[in-house]
Amino acid sequence: MTIDRRFSDDLALAHGLALGVPLVAMATALVAQYGFGLPPCEMCWWQRYGHLAAIALAILALLRRGRPEARWLVLLAALGILSSGLIGAFHAGVEYHWWEGLTTCSSSHIEGDPLAAIMAAPLVRCDTPAWTLMGVSMAGFNFLFSTPAALAILGLLAKGRGKGA
Repeated sequence: MTIDRRFSDDLALAHGLALGVPLVAMATALVAQYGFGLPPCEMCWWQRYGHLAAIALAILALLRRGRPEARWLVLLAALGILSSGLIGAFHAGVEYHWWEGLTTCSSSHIEGDPLAAIMAAPLVRCDTPAWTLMGVSMAGFNFLFSTPAALAILGLLAKGRGKGA
């Protein structure tokens, strides 16, 4: 395998991670929300925004594959994934009561009569995890998976920098 081919493979892997990681994260969040009835709190939404941006940027990178801007789009997608992971770390700290987070609660979107919807809407607290596995909340898992994945993408991009990949 030539050096150029190896760096090309690294860039392809970075592209794949930049699209796959946020897709899996968003699918997991949507299954939790709609399949298991776990509505997101405000900080959960913040984490989703980074993943949604990363998905859009990674798709654009695939459409621009082979062009210099594709590398920049993957870089921006990695930063979106990283931001989501870091927000997840902050959110997990709020859930574990290591520090204070939001001082208000949030609820889901409003449909129909606004007053009736507000009165019937469940309050979703940011400082109480909706679900845990071995003591790790969904926000914690987002941090544990998204942050290393983003760092791996950045590492793959840095490895091929200046090599024409």
